[in-house]
Amino acid sequence: MQQKMYDVSVGLQPSMPVWPDNPGFEISPYQTLEEGADANVSVMKLGSHVGTHVDAPAHFIKGAPSVDTLPLDILIGEAFVFELQVQSSISLADLEVLDLRGRKRILFKTRNSMLWSKEEFTPDYVSFEIEAAEFLVRKGVKLVGIDYLSVGSYEDGVDVHHAFLESGIVVIEGLDLSSVSQGPYEIVCLPLKVIGADGAPARVVLRQ
Repeated sequence: MQQKMYDVSVGLQPSMPVWPDNPGFEISPYQTLEEGADANVSVMKLGSHVGTHVDAPAHFIKGAPSVDTLPLDILIGEAFVFELQVQSSISLADLEVLDLRGRKRILFKTRNSMLWSKEEFTPDYVSFEIEAAEFLVRKGVKLVGIDYLSVGSYEDGVDVHHAFLESGIVVIEGLDLSSVSQGPYEIVCLPLKVIGADGAPARVVLRQ
């Protein structure tokens, strides 16, 4: 049976939601065929946490590993998508009812995936409560993905980031999971190999 591929990355474009006060995405021509150049070449300017991206521990922890050092054997492998019907946040109670046995890479599909049609940032997105984040750490999860720009809340997301990143969990933010259903997949997540960076945009594909 032929496997199906799902691109769960958000396309980079100037008109996309970005975290307030963070740089977004810009692209402009550097040289063009129309102006007589031998080839089209563009200049891109973007923040390290724009669109679908991976957080490195260095994002919140001084002297911690950068994105280019993240292990590929965590970024690629078996994963499971859970679809949660929650309105505000993912709580400990929401996770305790899930079958997490043997699940090392988990992506959480929420109502967030419908927010990508809006150009403006939406502050009331679904995020993790600190107790839920600590629960995933205790369960030995190695990779966590969420379908908006932060695993933590807009008002106070620092503790959630620290819980994940200090434990070595790879964090993927900005996924678009609208095209996939709950179930098992193989994930391929390849952030740009930017030496010393605190994070980087990534192309993320699920295969089933």
